[in-house]
Amino acid sequence: MVEITQTKPLTLVLTLKEQDKQILLGWKKRGFGAHMYNGFGGKLEKGETVLQAAHRELEEEAMIKAHHLERVGLNVFTFENDPVALEVHVFIATEYEGTPTETEEMRPKWFTYDSIPYDQMWADDRQWIPHLLNRELFFGEYHFDIAGVSRLL
Repeated sequence: MVEITQTKPLTLVLTLKEQDKQILLGWKKRGFGAHMYNGFGGKLEKGETVLQAAHRELEEEAMIKAHHLERVGLNVFTFENDPVALEVHVFIATEYEGTPTETEEMRPKWFTYDSIPYDQMWADDRQWIPHLLNRELFFGEYHFDIAGVSRLL
């Protein structure tokens, strides 16, 4: 395993309809994590805070604007032979404007809590999403075999 020499902050937003016990996930169409379901998020732009980036990414990827984002967790990801750790700040949105709409990058879809497609998601998701759904704060550290492959070690 290579030594971690840098961390990269990222954001991830999961939108919930709590009364209906539904979660909004996006089918990633291209780029890192393509062909899997995930929340909406990504990199910070120059001068942005984590919260600002989370709002922007949700709007860009799902075409919805959150009224409020609640920070619920932090996941740190490392990959074999990669010196950069990904520090993913996880947020929940429960109130928003707009209708989730497909974009070039993501295809949004609502799932009930008991039908979350974990077999089509990153392997770590089944570890922390239940905590998120229960509004429990969480911290996770996950190591994958190589970047872009979802085999959790």
